[in-house]
Amino acid sequence: MVYDTESNSSKMSASDSLCQGWRKLGVHTYIKIFIIGLLFYFIFHNEIRSIAAKWVTDPSWSHGFLIPLFSLYFINQHKEEILSLKTKPCYLGLFFLICGLVFYPLNIVHFQYGYLKPIGMIATLGAVVLFLGGWALLKYTWLPVAFLVFAVPLPQRIYVEITMPMRKIAATVATVLLNLVSGMDATASGAVIDVIYKGQKLEPALDVAEACSGMRLLMAFLALGVAMAYLHYRPVWQRLVLLATTVPIAIFCNIIRVTVTGFIYILIAPKYAQGIYHDMLGILMLPLAFLLYGFIAWFMANLFVDEDNEIKEDIIVRKTN
Repeated sequence: MVYDTESNSSKMSASDSLCQGWRKLGVHTYIKIFIIGLLFYFIFHNEIRSIAAKWVTDPSWSHGFLIPLFSLYFINQHKEEILSLKTKPCYLGLFFLICGLVFYPLNIVHFQYGYLKPIGMIATLGAVVLFLGGWALLKYTWLPVAFLVFAVPLPQRIYVEITMPMRKIAATVATVLLNLVSGMDATASGAVIDVIYKGQKLEPALDVAEACSGMRLLMAFLALGVAMAYLHYRPVWQRLVLLATTVPIAIFCNIIRVTVTGFIYILIAPKYAQGIYHDMLGILMLPLAFLLYGFIAWFMANLFVDEDNEIKEDIIVRKTN
C-alpha cells in the first residue's frame, strides 16, 4: 500500500491553518485593532451611546443589539479569504476618512442633520477599512459595514411618515375581514376602527397604534432578509427577489396580527388583546414571516432545474452477433 505523503501533508497544513483561524493575525494586529477601536469610540462615543440607549428604551429598535453580531458573522464567513489577503493601504480611503472626521463635527454645529451623524459614523468606519486594508479587504467587508445601518434608529418624522400608511393599510384590511362576521359592522377612519357588534357600539374604538404598525417586524425582518440573501448561495436575481419580498411579507403578517387582535378584542375579551397577550401575538408573527420567506426561497430554488443536475437517460447497448 502506497501513501501520498505530499497530499496528506497539504491536507494537514490546510487543516492546521483552518484551526488557527483568526489567531493567524498575531498579537500585534489585535493591538492595532484595539487602538483603532478606542480612537473610533473616543470620536463617536456620544453617537454610539445614543444609539445603544434607543435600543434599550424603544422596543421597535431592540433588534439593534443583534446587528453588529450579524456583521461579525458575515466577516467570519470569509475568514479564509481575508486571512490570505495581502493588504496594502489605499490613500483614497484616507481622503474619505478625513472627510468623515471633518463632516461629523461640522454637521453637529452647522448642518444639524441628526440622522447623518450615525450614517456618517458608519461611512467613516468604511473609510478606515479602505485606508488600512485597501480594496481587497473592502471587497469582503463592505456589506458587514453597510449592514450596521439597520441598527440606526430612523428619525421620528420619517418613522411616523412610514408607519402611518402601514397603520391605515392594516386598519382597512382588518375592517373588511371583520365585516365578514355576522352582526358586525366595522368602519375604518384612518388608523382607527369603529365597531358595532350586535347593535352595540364598542368603546373604545380599535386604534392601530404605532406599536401595531408593523414597523418593528419590518425593520427586523428586512435586516434578516438581507442576511439570509447574503448567506444563501443562489443566483443574484433570486437574492434580489428574496430581499424584495421581505416588505410585503412583513406587511401581510402585520395585517394578520391586527385582524386577529380585533377578533380577540370583540369576540373574546379586551384584556386578551392587550399587554402581554398583545406582545405574544406580535412575537408569533416572526415565525410566520420566516415560514412564508422559506416557502418563497424553496419555490424559487425548485422553479428552475439545472441541466447539469438532470438525470440522464440510461443508454442500453446490445451486443449483436
